[in-house]
Amino acid sequence: MNTFFINFKQASVSVIFLFISVLGFSQAETSKWKAQIALGVNSPNSSGFVSGFEAKSINFPTINLGLQHMFKRQFGAKLDFGYNRIAHDGSSPYFKVNYSRINAQFIYDPTPVFTFLPIGMGVVAHAGPGFSMIKPLGEYGGNKTSFLNVMAGIEFHYSITDVLTVYLDTSYIYGFGSDFDPVSDGFGSFSGNLLTATIGVSYSLSGCYYCD
Repeated sequence: MNTFFINFKQASVSVIFLFISVLGFSQAETSKWKAQIALGVNSPNSSGFVSGFEAKSINFPTINLGLQHMFKRQFGAKLDFGYNRIAHDGSSPYFKVNYSRINAQFIYDPTPVFTFLPIGMGVVAHAGPGFSMIKPLGEYGGNKTSFLNVMAGIEFHYSITDVLTVYLDTSYIYGFGSDFDPVSDGFGSFSGNLLTATIGVSYSLSGCYYCD
């Protein structure tokens, strides 16, 4: 699993740099309100499962929905909801898990500082606390759990128009879940950390308010 995480991170970095290299439109303007939707994959940390249960290294889908508000040109906040499906791998007892979360995150947009970025490229960092809700499906449906989390990530935006961007987001969700007691309460459930990678669109609901 550790080898996978190393390969996964290396692949993510490669995709990010490829994404940057093909950009060429005008610098995106920052609007006051934005709606976001993204689709992608997730990879759970194996330590979040009880012994004998393991998930696929890469699971689909991950769906993120968010509403973002910028207080200033570079600072803002967003409220977002995420849904993730996690499934067993071939060597594990059969299970599927719905992992849902809601997070309130701070936003920092360093794009004006990164003068080396191609025209039309934007970078947004986000981080904040949240709440995770785990719902196993099927035979282990009674082993629901929930816990606090904190997540952080970075988005790479590409301007299509003044009000529309496409973006790549890589985020890590650290869960404050406790060990299952008794262990049987954790069969088919999850209480660990999650790495996600998504591609989405961000649409301005208010036009340009903080334009350079």
